[in-house]
Amino acid sequence: MTIVTIGGVTVGIAILIYRLVTWWPGLKTLRKDLAGQAGQLAPFLLAWAYGVLAILTVGGFIGWVADTTLWISNWLGDVALVWGVGGSTGQAAGRVAYLPLTQTGGAIVFILTVAMLAAVKKSRYGRDIKAGAWCGICLGTSAGVAGFAAVPLAQAVNWCGGALYGVVA
Repeated sequence: MTIVTIGGVTVGIAILIYRLVTWWPGLKTLRKDLAGQAGQLAPFLLAWAYGVLAILTVGGFIGWVADTTLWISNWLGDVALVWGVGGSTGQAAGRVAYLPLTQTGGAIVFILTVAMLAAVKKSRYGRDIKAGAWCGICLGTSAGVAGFAAVPLAQAVNWCGGALYGVVA
């Protein structure tokens, strides 16, 4: 399992800020149509939640892709910090322990992966979905506010999988 560095968190926050800035409709428009404007963030946020779950998988192809994405993001962020502002590399920004997904929770993540792949291919929001998943992978295992949703999402998916498959823990 790849541990997120400050560089990886920086990449995740940069993706989030970019999406929020490009989405911002202006205060007047937001006051007129809050639900419609906020709804434009839904594909990004749902994909972000999927990215958080994907990085919590402990193995398999989905876990490998998520770990590789995090490794590349760590490297890109560390390079940006060193060459951009003169920082140092490799400082961990992640949690010590992860909340693992159960077997049925992993099955739900697999089902969500199929849904995400179909949405990327068929939806007009493919770019938002890719960016949201990447952002979730970068921020999902970070300590502090950036990784706040990992535990509740993992618990919810574990519970959902148990309920769907009829497994009582």
